[in-house]
Amino acid sequence: MTTPHSFECTIGSRNLIIETGKLANQADSAVTVYYGDTVVLVTACVSPKPREGTDFLPLTIDYEERLYAAGKIPGGFIRREGRPSEEATLTCRLTDRPLRPLLPKEWRRDIQLIITVLSVDHENDPDVLSIIGSSAALSISEMPFDGPVSAVHVGYIDNELVLNPTMPQMEDSALDLVVASTKEAVVMLEAGANIVSEDIVNRAIRFGHEANQQIIALQEQFRQACGKPKEEAPVSELPDGLMSAVSSAAGERLPQALKHSEKGPRDEALDSIKKELTASLGETYAETDILEGFDRLIKAEIRNSILTKGERVSGRSLTQVRPLSCETGLLPRVHGSALFTRGETQVLTITTLGPIRKEQQLDGLGIEETKRFMHHYNFPPFSTGEVRRVGTPSRRSIGHGALAERALVPVMPEDEEFPYTIRLVSEVLSSSGSTSMASSCASSLSLMDAGIPVKAAVAGISIGLVTGEKGGYALLTDIEGMEDNYGDMDFKVAGTATGITAIQLDTKLKGLSLEILEKSLTQAKEARLFILDEMNKAISTSRPELSLYAPRMYKIVLPPDKIGAVIGPGGKTIRAITEETKSTIDINNEGIAFIGSTDEESARKAIKMIEDLTREVEVGATYTGKVTRIMSFGAFVEVLPGKEGMVHISELADYRVDKVEDIVKVGDEVTVKVTEIDSQGRVNLSRRAVFEKEGSRPSPRSAERPPRRQRDFRSPQHPRQTAAKRRY
Repeated sequence: MTTPHSFECTIGSRNLIIETGKLANQADSAVTVYYGDTVVLVTACVSPKPREGTDFLPLTIDYEERLYAAGKIPGGFIRREGRPSEEATLTCRLTDRPLRPLLPKEWRRDIQLIITVLSVDHENDPDVLSIIGSSAALSISEMPFDGPVSAVHVGYIDNELVLNPTMPQMEDSALDLVVASTKEAVVMLEAGANIVSEDIVNRAIRFGHEANQQIIALQEQFRQACGKPKEEAPVSELPDGLMSAVSSAAGERLPQALKHSEKGPRDEALDSIKKELTASLGETYAETDILEGFDRLIKAEIRNSILTKGERVSGRSLTQVRPLSCETGLLPRVHGSALFTRGETQVLTITTLGPIRKEQQLDGLGIEETKRFMHHYNFPPFSTGEVRRVGTPSRRSIGHGALAERALVPVMPEDEEFPYTIRLVSEVLSSSGSTSMASSCASSLSLMDAGIPVKAAVAGISIGLVTGEKGGYALLTDIEGMEDNYGDMDFKVAGTATGITAIQLDTKLKGLSLEILEKSLTQAKEARLFILDEMNKAISTSRPELSLYAPRMYKIVLPPDKIGAVIGPGGKTIRAITEETKSTIDINNEGIAFIGSTDEESARKAIKMIEDLTREVEVGATYTGKVTRIMSFGAFVEVLPGKEGMVHISELADYRVDKVEDIVKVGDEVTVKVTEIDSQGRVNLSRRAVFEKEGSRPSPRSAERPPRRQRDFRSPQHPRQTAAKRRY
């Protein structure tokens, strides 16, 4: 039986515990991480044989949210966990990105990490525990791994940097930054920010990197006590003489092919060289080796040109942004639309507004249960000129959509100010580098086109990196596809003119220095300001009116004790209002009602009906209502929905009435005045008082006044009125 081992340290005033030997002992390695009452189990398994036909590192990471961890039963008919939530997918990516550069690229045996969330306390986020646990599991396995790696959250609350703030505290934080680093350098960043400066972000990165050192030291102790002997990392070597032969055969055609500024002609020229190489060298070398050698030659040529000449494949300078184009209002019937083009990257974003009831229900482990603002990103195969299967969104598409959404959240209006559910969809029409940042730009334009009162425009840019020998490097503004493929870093930064709203850093290196990160943020700011200036030429502020086809939302506040009256038994009353007015009505627990309709008149009608349901009958007020019942002594009139009063027969007219039916019948609309509300809450009404207030009454009609022959003015009991008292 395996002996359990446990190590712990204090991080952010809470104990972090890493344990092995107690759970899942048949896995190649298994680690349980405790932080507060949040518990995560990470298992690592490695297949015994290489995967055939692969030319990449086969690393799979699965993040399994178990709703029992938060004391929840899953929603839906099946009542069990189904496909991963968006948050689970994002945590998979968050865990993968710092680990992959630290594993050997030549490794071909499948590696599977499964992170199972066993308990959450809604104070300590399990996402960084996923990274720490995965690093610890790889550290004690036989896998060659250049770790350990650690990750922490850094918040900025009341002008102070806070290490691993609790989830409730994070709601008051201007920054939510995840810093993942090794002992030597930062390997991954992910952040959402409420328009904070580059200086604060730089300080937060340094703060997080320093905090990671204690957790890395803990993992090193853990590895020394529990680690298995490491296997040798495989080495991929090409046949002797191949690189020289490929270089000679390609000659000067390779630099010329790379000078094409457009992707299509450049790819055609490179494909032509590939065909010639396989034809001329195919008898001596394997085709896969020839193509691998040519790929290495392309990489070397691109990187050497950048580092020694300062020239890029498109002919741009290192800090130059590709040509920009912005256009709004492309689609006639949608609520908002915008097209953003940067070089050969093109994104069309469409905005749709809906009522509150259309908000997304979240069935996950987080604190939030609903979400009113959504951004979705689609990456169809035609965007890269490819033919492939179209299906559910990939992890990459979900991640890119979430990044753009995070960049826009800080500038969105408050729910109380703009009570709508908002959905953005970014359609990538053409891709050649940083479509997620293009989505941020297109989305910002689309929001303004829709008339949504955003606080500021948002733009994003990606900064690349090429490193050389002896510490030399070059930063590239607005990397395109080939530079991303053969470069060392993709550092995405989005924000407004005054600060950062989102960050995402990926690198193929084993880490980046703080100097490189600081310069990258400065270079990204310069590019962001340039892009914002171009965007402002298309639209600088939100349109003053919503689209004609967007619903109009109105907010009214109901007295808490009147909510039930509006909803009615089993929702009967509110359904009747929505059916009659064709409006949407949503009422929250605080009594705030949101009424929506594409037709303003219908919305106003619904508002009046709701207000009538919640109003109290007032003495002295005049109402127009329907006669609901007739008795021998008077008529009952519904002056407000569900509220009746009685008009005594003596108050039905400004003359003597013999029978109630001579004046009104059930269903008639009559105007009455409230004369009294007695101690028992009974409402007394008068029609006579209305006539007296007006100073005259309408011309007699059969429904209101009996025919002359029915009035016995000559009766001794009812003598004819004098001229002074006669009414007309």
